[in-house]
Amino acid sequence: MTGGSILAIDQGTTSTRAMVFDDQARILARAQQELPQIYPADGWVEHDPEEIWRATLDVCREALAKAPDVAAIGITNQRETTILWERTTGRPIHNAIVWQDRRGATLCRKLEEAGEGPRVQAITGLLLDPYFSASKIAWLLDHVPGARGRAEKGELAFGTIDSFLLWRLSGGRLHATDATNASRTLLFDINRQDWDQGLLDLFGVPRALLPDVRDSSSAEFGASEPSHFGRAIPIRSLVGDQQAAAVGQACFQPGMIKSTYGTGCFVLLNAGAKAPVSRCRLVATVASRLAGRTAYALEGSIFIAGAAVQWLRDGLASSPAPARARPSRPGFPAMAGSISCRPSPASARPTGIPTPGAPSWG
Repeated sequence: MTGGSILAIDQGTTSTRAMVFDDQARILARAQQELPQIYPADGWVEHDPEEIWRATLDVCREALAKAPDVAAIGITNQRETTILWERTTGRPIHNAIVWQDRRGATLCRKLEEAGEGPRVQAITGLLLDPYFSASKIAWLLDHVPGARGRAEKGELAFGTIDSFLLWRLSGGRLHATDATNASRTLLFDINRQDWDQGLLDLFGVPRALLPDVRDSSSAEFGASEPSHFGRAIPIRSLVGDQQAAAVGQACFQPGMIKSTYGTGCFVLLNAGAKAPVSRCRLVATVASRLAGRTAYALEGSIFIAGAAVQWLRDGLASSPAPARARPSRPGFPAMAGSISCRPSPASARPTGIPTPGAPSWG
């Protein structure tokens, strides 16, 4: 890439930040705002989508004021957090349900007891758990008045945070996500790289809700509305935060592993072109022990945000990718079957939920 820099939007669980990187991954400017947490009930965690949007605009404008020569935008985000919004107005119909939220536990338990676990794992690489988006979507459709009927008519849109920000940044012109975020919904076939109709039926999710799934680094994400930043800026990348961290650390070869320390402890392994099925919980135990440490050696969010640089440098140097989802690098979607350890605030843990430091699978 020649000329210009990259505006990386890092929308995390507790804060929203923007950083401007040059083509050597050097930070030219940064801005950050804390994100309020909402705890409506034990085990429930929410965010205000409008607050996320306002904070995103604010930090981007602050960073651009310091380093305005930006060639493209990349977005990395907390992954499984779920939003439903109106297609006509862009207005969310409910607060975002955060990845930490456990309100879908009953549904996941019923499906597990019905023997659906092995099928779900074979398709998605994931275990049945309310951590992922599917049970959150189902809850919204069943508990927000009129939501299911409107979804079936195509009046509503679903997205993880990347998709919601892309919709807002593009002025509602584009409803899309990337394979790394789609792979964290429990609805995406990581082998075929497409939404799975059987899983949509299992969770009762209308296909009309879902975004188009595209390559993580692509020329097909449109551009920002000129009114947001004074001009239209191409949006060239969407990457889920833990996968972005792995890319930022150049985990491109099978066997490479990345551990990220932040709101939770996450371990991602590049398993190669074919996703293996592991029955060993040793890594989860290691992740649990790591999560108990209080001294963190790296500011992981810098690597998460900086990961967009590699995607964008590749994207700007190549021709536009087709709209159909495909792996950006050999074996990369296999990282969907990652292991995570998710410490949560005491107020967000109902009876029966593991205490901080206990291993969980994600």
